[in-house]
Amino acid sequence: MSIQLKCLSHTPLRGRNDPSADVVAEVDAVLAQSRAEVEAFDPELILVFAPDHYNGLFYDLMPPFVVATAAESVGDYGTLTGNLSVDAELALELTKHLMDSDLDVSQSHRLQVDHGCTQTLEEMTGSLTRYPVIPIIINSVAPPFVPYRRIRKLGEAVGNFLAGLNKRVLILGTGGLSHEPPVPLLADSPQEVQEFLICGRNPTPEGRAAREARTIAAGKIYGSELCQQTPLNAVWDEAFIELLQSGELEQVDDFDIQQISTEAGRSTHEVRTWVAAFAALAASGPYQARKDYYRPINEWIAGYGVVSATPA
Repeated sequence: MSIQLKCLSHTPLRGRNDPSADVVAEVDAVLAQSRAEVEAFDPELILVFAPDHYNGLFYDLMPPFVVATAAESVGDYGTLTGNLSVDAELALELTKHLMDSDLDVSQSHRLQVDHGCTQTLEEMTGSLTRYPVIPIIINSVAPPFVPYRRIRKLGEAVGNFLAGLNKRVLILGTGGLSHEPPVPLLADSPQEVQEFLICGRNPTPEGRAAREARTIAAGKIYGSELCQQTPLNAVWDEAFIELLQSGELEQVDDFDIQQISTEAGRSTHEVRTWVAAFAALAASGPYQARKDYYRPINEWIAGYGVVSATPA
């Protein structure tokens, strides 16, 4: 087996509420370099850890993690629509392996995925179907959350499975870093919003457009005195990246969920996908990690980072 890792922030506001042209150019350049490295690696399988933003998973049944044997993009925020080229047989084998590893993982034979999964696939491959893929969705926005040690153990088990494959595998983690877009909480929401959070699948085009417009509006004031959301926290982000680079992943076991929400924003928990990705890589032994980019970008409501890693 040969393995490569890329963890990237995603943002639905890219191209919709951009920062200055020089910052956009910086991000474009680092994404182009990352994609070139993926092209050179030419993976035979992509394992993507991703969050969902109430597009495929809702509170009528909210599992902590889901392996998809089939997945379709909802095409939110202008992302590509259509089916992902999921390796269904291998995904089923992975699900069985995770269950045998004492992980209570859920399975979906018809999962809807959103920009949290597809944007990074597009940026790294230009397509949703170029390479076989297995999506694993980790609940990162719908409290309550499982402890971070469970995410690390999920990643380790995935890595042990990948180690038995004679394939070039690209591991993707997508989300974060610090950010808090206008995602409602079930407990504090009016009845109509609660109903959406519980069973809001397949909204009308008008409903989806209104939801996206709210996010764009939030981006226009994010970080200003008009914004009530938790601001970006570059100190937290940099410390998290340094932790991943150190290889001392057991430190995430002590992460306090409420403290992270307070210090860096409620949607910062998308970094669970990064934890799982690095734990999967670490299952095969020591690794070397490289920070390719980091900048807090208010317009995108994201501490925007890109980190790469390979076995040492």
